[in-house]
Amino acid sequence: MFKDKKIFILGMGKSGVSVAKLLAKDNHVLITDVKCDDFDLIKELEGLGVNVIITKNQEEIFDDSYDYVIKNPGVRLDHPIVVKSKEYHIPILTELEVAYRYLPEVTIVGITGSNGKTTTTTIIYEFLKSAGLPVHLAGNIGYPLCSQLSEIKKGDIIVTEISSHQLVNLDTFKVDVAVLTNLYQVHLDFFGNFENYKMNKLRIFNNQDEKCVAILNKGDKEVYDLTLGLKATKKYFSSKGDADICIKDGSIIYEGKEIVDLSDVRVKGVHNYENIMAAILAAKEFNVSNEIIKEVLNNFAGVEHRIEFVAKIGGREFYNDSKATNVDSTITALKSFDNNVVLILGGLDRGHSFEPLLPYLSHVKHIICFGETKDRISEFASKNGIDVTVTDNLEEAVHAAYNISLEGDTILLSPACASWDQYKSFEDRGNEFKNIVSKLA
Repeated sequence: MFKDKKIFILGMGKSGVSVAKLLAKDNHVLITDVKCDDFDLIKELEGLGVNVIITKNQEEIFDDSYDYVIKNPGVRLDHPIVVKSKEYHIPILTELEVAYRYLPEVTIVGITGSNGKTTTTTIIYEFLKSAGLPVHLAGNIGYPLCSQLSEIKKGDIIVTEISSHQLVNLDTFKVDVAVLTNLYQVHLDFFGNFENYKMNKLRIFNNQDEKCVAILNKGDKEVYDLTLGLKATKKYFSSKGDADICIKDGSIIYEGKEIVDLSDVRVKGVHNYENIMAAILAAKEFNVSNEIIKEVLNNFAGVEHRIEFVAKIGGREFYNDSKATNVDSTITALKSFDNNVVLILGGLDRGHSFEPLLPYLSHVKHIICFGETKDRISEFASKNGIDVTVTDNLEEAVHAAYNISLEGDTILLSPACASWDQYKSFEDRGNEFKNIVSKLA
């Protein structure tokens, strides 16, 4: 709990705003961002007693008098406020850590990994909800835990997606059932190198003991090797061989028994089957029946913005994969199609290479690029003999993709880049894509 503390909140995203509202009653709270056009939100926060300062020079309003700094997870580790906080020995927290300190006695299921977090989190939640358990969905999936505290009671279950950025500043936060989906070389601009990134992912297990459970991808060597020394009870899933839950003869097998035939699973692709197996292992910790699991999987159509079917227009199928903010996610999407694809790439330039895409572009007939990375993507495509069209924005890209494509083609938005050059979030980018496609119809 926090009382009579002086708190500096860095960033007015969903998490920053929710933690400001929580702490405003009993503490002296300042929240700052470089810009905010939501004047109603500013007025609301000020009405709660929060000091709101919009400035690009945040270090000028910061000093050593603060008890805590709470930062938006996306704020870089070399941000001047973060650096000064360490110099002043001021604890740096994230919204998730603050919320944890207000929780009653609950069970927490935490999901992290390079890809598949949102899908796995959503399926676990659907399993537990369908079983009639008192479960809440929270975290990086778009629902700050701070905003849900009033609804959470002793004995409830919290299913929360935890990003690598959130893990950095977790301290006392303890996950009872932890899931690590996979590990790829992503967010290296934030962590500096792959080793730092992997060690940060390991933090989800930090406060676990022998009574806790770690659900791990046995088929991912990076995951397997990284987690050998965990204190928690390890349970494995794999699409590549034997494990506690695995794929055999076209079915998902758990403890030697069939849970579901893959033909009865609505979402397709090995990556989705791995997410499902991880979710089943988590659900089994709460004794969810095979019947409920099968029913959920019969009806689950996937997560919004993740290889989401949008429409079929003029014989072309449009898919929204805006959540593919890195190359590995785009590779996953490309592996889901075997027909001709017109691929829309582009967004924030983190300096990452697009070369890993090359082995998966055999059925990509044309690349449309936009955003900050458009020139680098164009150079990559041209160098490798792939037809490419350069556009300035997503609307131009969608129209170009439609004009270039033929009946039977798939038009896939899977940007392989973050959205922040032109959008507030990947959700905004995905929603605009869907709106553009609906106008085409």
